[in-house]
Amino acid sequence: MEILPFSDGGEGAFELFSTLKIGKLIVCKTCDPLGRPLQAPYFGFNDTNTAWIELSQASGLALLKPSEQNPLKTSTYGTGLQLKHALEQGYTQLTLGIGGSATNDMALGIFTALGGEIYDASKNSLSPSGAALLKCSSLDLKNLNPLLKNVSITVACDVNNPLMGETGAAKTYAAQKGASSQDIIQLESGAQNFAKIIEEETGITITEIPGGGAAGGTASGMYGLFNSKLKPGFDLLSDLTHLEEKIKNTDLIITGEGKTDIQSQYGKVPFKLAQLAKKHNKPLILFAGSVTATAEALKAAGIKAAYAIKTPSMTLDYAKTNAYVLLKDSVILNLKKHI
Repeated sequence: MEILPFSDGGEGAFELFSTLKIGKLIVCKTCDPLGRPLQAPYFGFNDTNTAWIELSQASGLALLKPSEQNPLKTSTYGTGLQLKHALEQGYTQLTLGIGGSATNDMALGIFTALGGEIYDASKNSLSPSGAALLKCSSLDLKNLNPLLKNVSITVACDVNNPLMGETGAAKTYAAQKGASSQDIIQLESGAQNFAKIIEEETGITITEIPGGGAAGGTASGMYGLFNSKLKPGFDLLSDLTHLEEKIKNTDLIITGEGKTDIQSQYGKVPFKLAQLAKKHNKPLILFAGSVTATAEALKAAGIKAAYAIKTPSMTLDYAKTNAYVLLKDSVILNLKKHI
């Protein structure tokens, strides 16, 4: 049996890299989504000029208390400081993994941390945040960090959602980051406004890019502001670990996630793994905290069976506190049906 930590490009990538022993963590001074000082790591690969920055390390939802979560106030500025540090260390090939964000600022924070400026209609400078998207009237790229001229940035996206609309950044993900229904309306309008400004300034249209809605529009913002490439994080890591070859040579794949729902179908790890398993006619069993995706969707994806460790009568707090035991018991009870 082989145990392989895996990721879709967001949280978990560093654990994978450390398991493979292919580089080192580099810790730098930065700030959290609300601007408070923080020390956070990124990963530098051995014998290359490539670094991997994980957005969740400085701009992640897990850094905030539930009462602090508000995508109108949070920003990706701390992630921008990490990118700046990597540039100053001489890294010229940067990958930005963008899962687990607390933000909906379309990379405004990253933009300002790297020297960009944003202004309202009265030419007053704006601080980056989700709320600034609607207030923004113009932006200035002339003072961007000159080191960016020789740098390639790849954004590792874990979903296919566009920037706007019913499956876009605000309407799909903002509520889980603390947004109210009114906040979501404002963020959607802000995205429309800022996308227009980016197109006016750069000539790049960002509203229909697959994956552009990832991490509160960070993907689309990076594409429009820095000409970044967007690639599925799962595919980047699959190539790095020769995952498909491992699946070809295995008998059974076991995976899991916190909640398997409609969002999981937009490129999350279990469904991407299932695609490879289905391609090579290998059974895949999924264990999750809860499973609300339909049986038809699971079967179509190539998931042979899916088991929820939380029962309908169980409280969420109890399930979280006892997750290890619940998972172990579910695996013991259900896995024997498939081996």
